Amino acid sequence: MLPIQRPPLPLNEQDRLEKLQQYQILDTDAEQPFDDLTALAAYVCGTPIAFVSLVDASRQWVKSRVGLEVTEIARELSFCAHALSQPDKVMIVPNTLEDERFATNPFVTSTPNIRFYAGAPLITPDGFVLGTLCVIDLVPRDLSPEKIAALQALSRQVISQMELRINLARLKYQIHQCYDTEKVLRGTNQRLTQILKKLRQTQVQLIQSEKMSSLGQLIAGIAHEINNPLNFIDGNLNHVSIYVKDLLNLLCLYQNYERNPNAEIQHQAEVIDVNFLAEDLPKVISSMQMGTERIIQIVQSLRNFSRLDEAEKKPANIHEGIDNTLLILQHRLKHTEQRPEIQIIKEYGDLPDVECYAAQLNQVFMNILNNSVDAIEESFFNSQSPLAAKSKGQIWIRTELGQNYIVVKITDNGAGIPEAIQKRIFDPFFTSKPIGKGTGLGLSISYQIIVEKHKGTLSYNWSLD
Repeated sequence: MLPIQRPPLPLNEQDRLEKLQQYQILDTDAEQPFDDLTALAAYVCGTPIAFVSLVDASRQWVKSRVGLEVTEIARELSFCAHALSQPDKVMIVPNTLEDERFATNPFVTSTPNIRFYAGAPLITPDGFVLGTLCVIDLVPRDLSPEKIAALQALSRQVISQMELRINLARLKYQIHQCYDTEKVLRGTNQRLTQILKKLRQTQVQLIQSEKMSSLGQLIAGIAHEINNPLNFIDGNLNHVSIYVKDLLNLLCLYQNYERNPNAEIQHQAEVIDVNFLAEDLPKVISSMQMGTERIIQIVQSLRNFSRLDEAEKKPANIHEGIDNTLLILQHRLKHTEQRPEIQIIKEYGDLPDVECYAAQLNQVFMNILNNSVDAIEESFFNSQSPLAAKSKGQIWIRTELGQNYIVVKITDNGAGIPEAIQKRIFDPFFTSKPIGKGTGLGLSISYQIIVEKHKGTLSYNWSLD
């Protein structure tokens, strides 16, 4: 009796084995798409037995079977292992007893007494042969060219199913990772909201109890703690947005090329409402980005607020401070497409140097002048405002010397503050501006600088004259 001929190893065997491992399919449970293709191959070729087999280093492992209950076969006894070496065509053995490679094979000489074999190679898109889609009969025979072509077409569908399987697994993993990241970001946002809520409550309590000196340190510490998770969110949201876009584009490609996925995929897509997720997820990311930008603005204002005690109290020229502030604001006063240049009218009195926290007074001037510019711009945008028909906005700055005090009046011809909210304009975080434009800290900080730090008064008067 002639010895069994061992199947030859492909030249790229090591790379082929690595490629096979990448598909993560070995030793997995039966799957209906593969079983359907195996049954169709047996039906088309008219054989009682058919396999989808993958060949690893030591065995032929059977993913799907019809007509013969076998899970794996030693590689040296494998018919399919011989097919790895001829990837360009279907390997056909019309009569195994007449083929010296298989005549003494136990599967030929004893049960199941194989007499006919045809195996179409399973070739990956990058050219690796991983196994075969084979049909087997117990009597010698042959296949017509049409059946051979059909068997090859079905083998390509097996590879397509393997590609779909691994890509769907990767996609599910990436979506899971994306959801995990989004969950972390949502949790961080919730914690930030709680911190900010606590900060507002603490700030109001300290203002009411006149403990503003310790409030600066408290806000500085909380702002620092907010900034760390905030940087994490801000640094990852753009990546999350890109990842989500890439994943949704990939999902769209699968939907375009796999128009009839198996029932399990269709059911899961309906359960999670995949079309709604694809539409809503980018909106969620965009909303989170807007919220993060808003928090960054608030943190910056908090940092400014926390520096109230840094400057020393010393004599300073008030007019020089106002002029320096106007210089910084020059870009806001210039002509724009929406309005003409804002005119500054100075009516300075004869003031001596004043003992004060100069940097903080400059901050007050900055806040109030900014509000004046905002009011003027709002009047130009509002077609019903009297200023809309005028040529330019104007800001008057007057200084006067009183008895043991000085007076600085800043007046503008912009939109006024409605009487209903005038009592709240110095409250922390209160703003009448649109969302995203004001932090609600400018006038509150100014009030604390003037009233608490300098024992002065800060008030607002609205006149239609």
